[in-house]
Amino acid sequence: MATRLRSRKGHWWVYLILTIGLVAVVSPFLWMLVSSVKPDREINSSPPTWLPESYTGEHYAELFRRLDLTTYLTNSVLVAVAVTLGNLVFCSMLGYVLTKISFSGRRLLFGLVMGMLMVPGMVTFVPLFILVSNAGMANSYAGLILPFLVQPVGVFLMRQFIGDLPDELIDAARVDGAGEPRIFAGIVLPLCGPALATLGIITFLSSWNNFLWPLVVAQTEDMYTMPVALALYSVGQNSIEYGLLLAGAVVVVVPVLVLFVALQKHFTQGIATTGFK
Repeated sequence: MATRLRSRKGHWWVYLILTIGLVAVVSPFLWMLVSSVKPDREINSSPPTWLPESYTGEHYAELFRRLDLTTYLTNSVLVAVAVTLGNLVFCSMLGYVLTKISFSGRRLLFGLVMGMLMVPGMVTFVPLFILVSNAGMANSYAGLILPFLVQPVGVFLMRQFIGDLPDELIDAARVDGAGEPRIFAGIVLPLCGPALATLGIITFLSSWNNFLWPLVVAQTEDMYTMPVALALYSVGQNSIEYGLLLAGAVVVVVPVLVLFVALQKHFTQGIATTGFK
């Protein structure tokens, strides 16, 4: 016990750095939450104040009055869930094929996947938009979802995890006469819980917060997602309505925080067991 206490005292600087990092990460979210219930005059005051002198819910009331939140939230949920499910299924399939099935060109295929990780998204943005437009998928759910159904980072993550699964287990299933689809669905996927949770959080977060692609592809209000609608409707005639913007940001962030808290244990385990650092 004494040795453990001395060890903790000797590493006080580690706890200090972690505390400073925690404050740096949490402070913007707390400021956003507190400022969303400030009156406009306090939000625009200089110097800014941390705690509000008076509280108001007018920004949230204006948000629900001005925006068709049901439509925008539905669009965001549909797109984010579809993209997440697609990545969970297809990235897992590719990860299984690239690790447990031998075929000519497997190394080359994985090299192409790794190469895609080094290509900035802005490089492919315009060609991808032209392709989607020429295919007649602009201003549709297909245009919002299909380009992101399989992400290279997801393939890499699942390959790393599935590669650590014992080959003997899969070989035994093959000897018993199980086909590859049955092995994948009945043996591999149930063992990939931590990796799937990690991939699900990363993909959902990326899709939920995606702004530039929905802004370009969604050309009518009924196809707007929450980030797009919030950005467009928070701009007044002469200035940005920061109160409305902050209230909307809280509404957008809450579902992501709930998802992360629910899957935090699996997310941490998935990061630790896949080498994805």
